[in-house]
Amino acid sequence: MSASGRFLNVVERIGNRLPDPVFLFLWLIAGLVVLSVVGSGLGWSATNPVTGEALVAQSLLSRENLEKLIITMPKTLADFPPLAIVITIIYGASVAERTGLFNSAIRGALLNAPKALLTPIVVIVGMCSHHASDASYVVVIPLAAIVFAAVGRHPLAGLAAGFAAVSGGYAGNLFPGSQDALILGITEPAARLIDPTYSVNIAGNWFFIVGVVLVFTPIVWFLTDRVIEPRLGQWAPAEGVDTPATEKQDQALTPEQKKGLLWAGGAILFMVALWSLLLVMPGSPFIDPEADPGQEYNPLYRSLIAFFAITFFLAGGAYGAGAGTVKSHRDMVRMMGEGIAQLAPYIVLAFFAAHFVAMINWSGLGPILAVNAASGLKAINLPAPILLIAVVLVSCLFDLFIGSASAKWSALAPIVVPMFMLLGISPEMTTAAYRMGDSVTNIATPLMSYFPLILTFAQRWDPRFGLGSLMATMLPYAGAFLVAGLLMVTAFVVFNLPLGPGVGVYYTPPAATAPVTPAP
Repeated sequence: MSASGRFLNVVERIGNRLPDPVFLFLWLIAGLVVLSVVGSGLGWSATNPVTGEALVAQSLLSRENLEKLIITMPKTLADFPPLAIVITIIYGASVAERTGLFNSAIRGALLNAPKALLTPIVVIVGMCSHHASDASYVVVIPLAAIVFAAVGRHPLAGLAAGFAAVSGGYAGNLFPGSQDALILGITEPAARLIDPTYSVNIAGNWFFIVGVVLVFTPIVWFLTDRVIEPRLGQWAPAEGVDTPATEKQDQALTPEQKKGLLWAGGAILFMVALWSLLLVMPGSPFIDPEADPGQEYNPLYRSLIAFFAITFFLAGGAYGAGAGTVKSHRDMVRMMGEGIAQLAPYIVLAFFAAHFVAMINWSGLGPILAVNAASGLKAINLPAPILLIAVVLVSCLFDLFIGSASAKWSALAPIVVPMFMLLGISPEMTTAAYRMGDSVTNIATPLMSYFPLILTFAQRWDPRFGLGSLMATMLPYAGAFLVAGLLMVTAFVVFNLPLGPGVGVYYTPPAATAPVTPAP
C-alpha cells in the first residue's frame, strides 16, 4: 500500500474512535474542572491588559461555581449568543428552503448556464448555496453533474466542481447568512473574556467571504477544465447502467416556479428598500450619533440578523404563493416548526458548548492562558501572518477528525480569540483564519459526513468509481485551496484589508496595556 493510502487509513481509524461532539465537550468540561482545581491550588493568575483586572484561577468545584452551574443552568443556555442568532435566522431560512425557493433558484442558475461559463457558474452558485444549509449538498452537487452531462461534458467533472465549491469553498459566499451568524456568534463571547464591551456583527467577515469566492472560483475553473476533466477522459455511460442524464428535462423550471422566483425577487427588493429607508430617515435606529468615529453604523450591522431572517421569510412566502407550494399562512408556520425541529442536534450540542464556554469564564483559565500565551508569543516576536497561518493549519488538522465547524470553534475560540486580541489581532480576523482552515480540507477527508453521499452520487454515473477515485479527484482542489487560503490570509494581514464594514485586521485595546503577571 502507498504511503498516502496508509496515511488515510490511520486518519480513518483515529477519526472513527472519536466520540460524538457532545461527548467531546463532556470530556473537555471534565478536564476543565480538574485543571481549575489544580490552577486554583497553585495560584495561577494574570492581569487583563485591557481592563487591568486581576485574573485568578477559580475552582469549578467551589460553592459559588457549583451554584452557577446548577442553579443558572437554563440561563447559561439561554445566554449562549449563537443559539438565539441561529434560531432567528432559521425561522426565515426554513421557509425559504421548504417552499422550494432555494432549490429553484439554484436549479434556475445552473440549468440556464452558458456552456463556456458552466464551471465558474457552478462554483459561484455552489458557494452561494450555503444559505440553503445542507440542501446545497443534495441539490447543487448532483445537479452540477447532470448539467455537465447534458452539454456533453464529463458528469463527474461537474460533480467534482460542485463538491469543491459547496464543501471546499465553505468559507465563501457573496452575502452573510446563517453560517456567519453561527460562527461569529461564538466569537463574541470569546472576545468578551478580554474586552467585555466588544461587539461582533454578522457582517464581520463579509468582505473576506466575498474574497474567498473571487479567489477560489478561478482555481476550481482551471483545475476542473484543465486537470480533472482531462484526467477523467471521455465519458460514456457504462453498458446497462441507467444514468441520471435523462433527468435534464424533468429539472427544468415550471412556469409556476418561475413566477415564484419573480415574486421572491420582488420581496427581496422590498426589504432592501425598507432597510435603506430606515437608514436615511431622520433619527435612524441604524445610526448611533454618540458612538466613537467608525462605530456609528454598528446598529446597522447588528440589524443584519433580523434583515436576513425577515428577507428569507418574506421571499420564501412570496415564492410559495407564486409557485403554489404555500396554500395558507399555516403552511409557513409549519415550515418554521420543521426548520427548528431539524435544528435539534445543534440545540443539543449548544447546551454543552454553552456550558463549556461559560465554565472557562467562571474558572478564569481561558483569559489566564490567553494572557500568558500572548506574553510568550510577544517575546518570540512572530509576525501576525505567521500566527494566523498557524490558526489555519490547526483548523485544517482538526477538520480531518471533527466535521462540525461550530463544535471546533466553540472549543477553540475561548482560547484563540482572546490570545490574538492581546497580540493586536481582531477577533474577526482570527475567525476568518479559522474558517479558511475549516473549509479547505472538507473535501479531502472521508470522515466528512457527506463524503459517502457524494460517492453515492458519483457511482450513479460510474459504478466503478470508488472511495480512492473520489479522494484522488478532490485532492488537487484541497491542495490548491490550502495554498491559496494561506496566501489570502497573509494578504489580508500584510495589506490590512477590511474584513467587513467597519472591521479591520488589527485590534486596538480601549485601555492602556498593563503589565502581565505570568502564571507559576
